[in-house]
Amino acid sequence: MLISTATCSFLLPAEGPGPPDESMPCRHHQRLKHLSLRHQRKHQHTHHQNNPLHYHNNHHNHHHQYLQQLPTDLKAELPQYLTRFQWDMAKYPIKQSLRNIADIISKQIGQIDGDLKTKSQAYNNLKGNLQNLEKKKTGSLLTRNLADLVKKEHFILDSEYLTTLLVIVPKAMANDWLTNYEKITDMIVPRSSQLIKEDPDYSLFNVTLFKKVTEEFKLHARERKFIVRDFVYNEEELAAGKNEMTKLMTDKKKQFGPLVRWLKVNFSEAFCALIHVKALRVFVESVLRYGLPVNFQAILIEPNKKSVKRLRDVLNQLYGHLDGASAGGHVSSVDQNVDIPGLGFGQSEYYPYVFYKVNIDMVEQTKL
Repeated sequence: MLISTATCSFLLPAEGPGPPDESMPCRHHQRLKHLSLRHQRKHQHTHHQNNPLHYHNNHHNHHHQYLQQLPTDLKAELPQYLTRFQWDMAKYPIKQSLRNIADIISKQIGQIDGDLKTKSQAYNNLKGNLQNLEKKKTGSLLTRNLADLVKKEHFILDSEYLTTLLVIVPKAMANDWLTNYEKITDMIVPRSSQLIKEDPDYSLFNVTLFKKVTEEFKLHARERKFIVRDFVYNEEELAAGKNEMTKLMTDKKKQFGPLVRWLKVNFSEAFCALIHVKALRVFVESVLRYGLPVNFQAILIEPNKKSVKRLRDVLNQLYGHLDGASAGGHVSSVDQNVDIPGLGFGQSEYYPYVFYKVNIDMVEQTKL
């Protein structure tokens, strides 16, 4: 959580773990230390007088190196990034107005969002096409692609009068087919049918007949619950279909690696931009709440889950005097009848201190 209180100066955690500044009033340190952060991050702060966005320039290069490492282990790196946060002077110059800085961040995130939609759509289209082809190679004989099941010797090719059809027969009726297929119409080549493939429900047979009775055969076969699949054996087309699947698989592999790398880099960029927005919001609301000259302090706290309620109680005891309306705890911004309840930008709860939650539990181990 990120909180700001009217104390002495604006701060954001900008350094690694270290003791609090002894020059500051620290009566609350002892009350908060038992609600300590992980890795001994008890209650850290760095003071920057008068300029709310003033951070050390000599940490700038280190900050960029750290950003490059951010995606390697996000569950560990996100908390570390927060506690070592440095304002990015190159991307967001503090000489700019707050509005301009916000616009720069908005434009950056908009660009990332647009690129994400384009890249993800291209990859998902490719993945969808590949899945459709793979589905055609599996499933029921009624719907699957038959190209991988048949061979050249199953067909009579280049004949002026004869043609070969592929027929799907319910498995329970296979013997009925073998016994009666020659009687379905006239001009069927005797003993021309053979079993090509079976699945749990159907059997695939071929049959050779004269071309001029093809439509009549299809009609009478359907009446007997034998289904004729539309299929023309063409070696060039079959080879092209196999090549298409191979090409799609190759293209998917080629796109996957760069897409994951792009996601890692831009997740880092987006998260860093989010934290800069949080810093801006803390500054703006703190100025509006506590007034000028700048005279407040921001603190980053990561409590244990079991200690959150207790931490709230301690914070309310320490800072309840800053706002009598919420001295007894927090109140709903809907129920509290005030004109501008803390300028909470839509927050559902109001405290005597400025409060923002920073979510770092956003990484799930799922397969892409």
